[in-house]
Amino acid sequence: MRSHLLNDLTAEHYRRSVTEGVERVAAQLATTGRPFTGITVDALAPRIERIDLDRPLHDTTAVLDELEEVYLRDAVYFHHPRYLAHLNCPVVIPAVLGEAVLSAVNSSLDTWDQSAGGTLIERRLIDWTAGRIGLGPAADGVFTSGGTQSNLQALLLAREEAKCESLAELRIFASEVSHFSVRKAAKLLGLSADSVVSVPVGQDKRMGTVALAHELERCARDGLTPMAVVATAGSTDFGSIDPLPGIAELCARYGAWLHVDAAYGCGLLVSPRRRELLAGIEHADSVTVDYHKSFFQPVSSSAVLVRDAATLRHATYHAEYLNPRRMVQERIPNQVDKSLQTTRRFDALKLWMTLRVMGADGIGQLFDEVCDLAHQGWQLLAADPRFDVVVEPQLSTLVFRYIPAAVTDPAEIDRANLYARKALFASGDAVVAGTKVSGRHHLKFTLLNPETTAQDITAVLDLIAGHAEQYLGDSLDRAC
Repeated sequence: MRSHLLNDLTAEHYRRSVTEGVERVAAQLATTGRPFTGITVDALAPRIERIDLDRPLHDTTAVLDELEEVYLRDAVYFHHPRYLAHLNCPVVIPAVLGEAVLSAVNSSLDTWDQSAGGTLIERRLIDWTAGRIGLGPAADGVFTSGGTQSNLQALLLAREEAKCESLAELRIFASEVSHFSVRKAAKLLGLSADSVVSVPVGQDKRMGTVALAHELERCARDGLTPMAVVATAGSTDFGSIDPLPGIAELCARYGAWLHVDAAYGCGLLVSPRRRELLAGIEHADSVTVDYHKSFFQPVSSSAVLVRDAATLRHATYHAEYLNPRRMVQERIPNQVDKSLQTTRRFDALKLWMTLRVMGADGIGQLFDEVCDLAHQGWQLLAADPRFDVVVEPQLSTLVFRYIPAAVTDPAEIDRANLYARKALFASGDAVVAGTKVSGRHHLKFTLLNPETTAQDITAVLDLIAGHAEQYLGDSLDRAC
């Protein structure tokens, strides 16, 4: 069994095995004509359940054959131009190369003596990102598993900086379309159920500063503590960006920590044409960025950044076997001092490889392309009488609803939209997402693939309309 350990004696075995795996994936990518096969849970689950994990195949080729049947053939492929559903991006090749390198070397980024150069590369990328944001010379941060963890850590720091003896008195303000992880973080941090104050948004789905000012004033009047305001720079459903300068001014006035959740909108940091959409982010106390959304990186690749490095001390614990206090005086850089995680992958390498091969402008141009495409999609939807589109996009998300000419019952229209999404997914021809707006079911395109075209959008809209019309026709037949 030692022949399977990766070391100097098995380097050739490693090369052959990984090459065979890469060739299988490459062949699958080259021949995949749809984003999904449409396979059902009931059809796929028995294949996986009948595999006896206590009886290994002892052969890489046989295992890859099996993997093709239970995973590769039926995976949902984000690289396909008609995958239009969630915030999943196609990935760039330099990042995939970085993934291969970091998995093989398997550095752990918690301490210097487990990572060496990896620690310094991650720190350099944090400094680079903080510079792009404009957080100033005292800024710092750390890579995380994703936006949920980044938001949790940011709000942990905000809670501690609030210096409030009673957790019940703390309040977090976030827009009504902010990410669910804000409420999850509040619960994990021991805050009360009503600690997150939902601030109304306007028709553009951006937080209203007048409404926020009203809520902050009420908080002060009630003797409560405004722990944090979470501004969203790229909401999950609408891609909307809250008015950051106005929100920053209110945070300064009321003494609230400003956290900007830019998990989605962080791609604007490298955009050659749209960087101004993030004006005001430089005033944040903390920022979430998800490189695996709009920097075209493989999952996971995220970070939380702070204006003042000293605030990261609230996540610091020392263990004699790992990062004893003396290492701080010895200036030994241990990333575990800043992180909620201990053992942690060298995910920063993927972004490093991408920047060194493509450059920041190269990434930003790709993000600009999908934002341009979203605007084209909005124009198509606005001109199509079959659909009602909710809001003009700031980033690359479109939320819309099929509206049949002959049906006026909102509940029946809901059912038609739900059916159309389900039928489209079952066909495998395209994948779209869904959400609710004002209590009504809508469909959603999240456009993160520069290979997607306006023609793809038109074709998918026709498919959606066809499925919805089929449902309504069948429903009429049943009623008769």
